Amino acid sequence: MTGRVDSTLSKGLSIIEALATEAKGIGVSELARNLELTKSNTFRLLQTLIAHGYVRQDQNKHYFATMKSWKIGQMIMEKLDLPRLSISQMQYLSSITGEAVYLSVLDGLSTLYIEKVESTKAIRTYTPKGGNAPIHCVATGKALLAFNYETLREKLIGNLGSYTDKTITTIEALDIEVEKIRETGVAIDLGEYRAEVISIAAPVFSANNEVIASIGISAPAINTPDEDIDKIIHTVIQAGKSLSNTLKDI
Repeated sequence: MTGRVDSTLSKGLSIIEALATEAKGIGVSELARNLELTKSNTFRLLQTLIAHGYVRQDQNKHYFATMKSWKIGQMIMEKLDLPRLSISQMQYLSSITGEAVYLSVLDGLSTLYIEKVESTKAIRTYTPKGGNAPIHCVATGKALLAFNYETLREKLIGNLGSYTDKTITTIEALDIEVEKIRETGVAIDLGEYRAEVISIAAPVFSANNEVIASIGISAPAINTPDEDIDKIIHTVIQAGKSLSNTLKDI
């Protein structure tokens, strides 16, 4: 039987999640409106979160999420040791494609590259381990986004930055893209973030069937003729499934 959800705790967690996407901070009135809470209730919750180190306030009375949530997430990730568990699949994917292979997790409205296997080709793409990219226009980001869309969709409205003429910049177009990714189990970026660079990624499911990471390749378009795309897609999907099975067996 499902236990009763604590309303105050739920509201506090909603505040932390909302602040995590606000790069410039937000005032209590706007935050309350966005979350459909009363201003007084929002203020009390903010003070509690400040006391526990999850939120800070600047001199302009704007509120920000602190790094405490990230530190907790890091401790959890370190115990899981996702990069170690993933490296064999990443190396396999690299051996088949010869391209750079990335393992990514959500970082606000970005994808964070937590592990990387370098390309073996002379012409290659470069994004460092620990780097970020917008979640809506690279394959590893879109794979994460598609399976966490219910919680991320509203936050992306008005935040779909344009990087090339192929970038998805409307929520309606993103809705269609997300549906396609869910149906096919693969996300594809054909120059949406960097022109002449493609990326292909698959979701990684945890033991409780939540998508906690994505695995994929990034390559210069010149390295990937159209006739090779389907083979790469199949290989990436299989890598995602194999890694998901590994996590489910832990």
